[in-house]
Amino acid sequence: MDGNPNPAAGSVVALTADHRAFDSEHEHRTRAEAARRLAGLKRHAYCGEYDRTRAYAPPMYFVPSDTLAGSDTAGALGIRDLHDLFGGVVPHPFVATKVITHSLVDADAARPPGWASGFGERVSGTVLKGFSAFARDDARRAGLQLLVHGPVRIKPARATGGRGQTVVENADALTRCLDAMETDEVRAHGLVLEENLAAPLTFSVGQVIVDRTVASYHGRQRETRDNRGATAYGGSDLHFVRGGFDALLAQPLTPAVRLAVRQAQRYHDAVADCFAGFFASRINYDIAQGRAADGEARSGVLGQSWHIGGATGAEIAALETFRDRPECSTVRASSFEAYGTGAPPPGATCYFHGVDAQAGPLAKYAVVAADADTH
Repeated sequence: MDGNPNPAAGSVVALTADHRAFDSEHEHRTRAEAARRLAGLKRHAYCGEYDRTRAYAPPMYFVPSDTLAGSDTAGALGIRDLHDLFGGVVPHPFVATKVITHSLVDADAARPPGWASGFGERVSGTVLKGFSAFARDDARRAGLQLLVHGPVRIKPARATGGRGQTVVENADALTRCLDAMETDEVRAHGLVLEENLAAPLTFSVGQVIVDRTVASYHGRQRETRDNRGATAYGGSDLHFVRGGFDALLAQPLTPAVRLAVRQAQRYHDAVADCFAGFFASRINYDIAQGRAADGEARSGVLGQSWHIGGATGAEIAALETFRDRPECSTVRASSFEAYGTGAPPPGATCYFHGVDAQAGPLAKYAVVAADADTH
């Protein structure tokens, strides 16, 4: 057992979803280190991977690999509110995906049980022009409507990091793309059809809550090259403030960042209002800003993450800084995923450094900027 020497203080455990059983070594070890550091923040004992047959000292705190779906699932673990986990709980699996971002094409469109029709109205103007669909015919009607205004990006609901996305420019390309998709996948999980932006900038806006400490942030992601030369996530550079979104908006932000924060806040509030049973202690929204085919500037939330992610190393670093330096109100922290044989720099918090069987040599770490207490 690692962490606080007094087990009676409580227990922190990592919780890996069944479909994550064969995740890479670096993903498992990164989650374990995040859980260990969160145990330190809470002054609990870190107890490793959750074992349903084992007795743990209460209170329990979970660090799930994924957003938990269903109150019964969370309730069976004793998770009642956002203080019981680092992540989030949604009432239905589809709520955890980008498919909630847009309305359906019409009143007759297919939809899963629990679909909240009012959500699309609530986030209108906060997201890009687009539709969600759970049937090929619905997707085709939606795509044809959007193609009148320019190219359309088609995104499977469960795809992450831009994987599986296709941009189509005409009806024939739309048909070929949709025909190539698995009917069962579309029916069960849905897909998003969205206006395509030229050379967009993507902002990250988020918030983490552990006990009484709340940290909200904005920032940008970085790209890198993996060991095969392909484009990959390289980390995030984030600016944190102690407090909620209102505290973040009180900072001297550029107009673009201020718009992104306001859109993320509006999206988050709409989720809480439209999907009963939702709560989260770790939230992250991606907001794209660029120009549409008509030349007009666009800005909109692309999707959400309510579970541990690539930016979590920086998020925990900010929480640790706020704990250790009560006078500190702002922090700049970065997460890194560096491929190759290089080592993390001195002073970095290492989450993984080694040779992963799938990814090859890799270092994952977080760094806090020296001027953490600029305000």
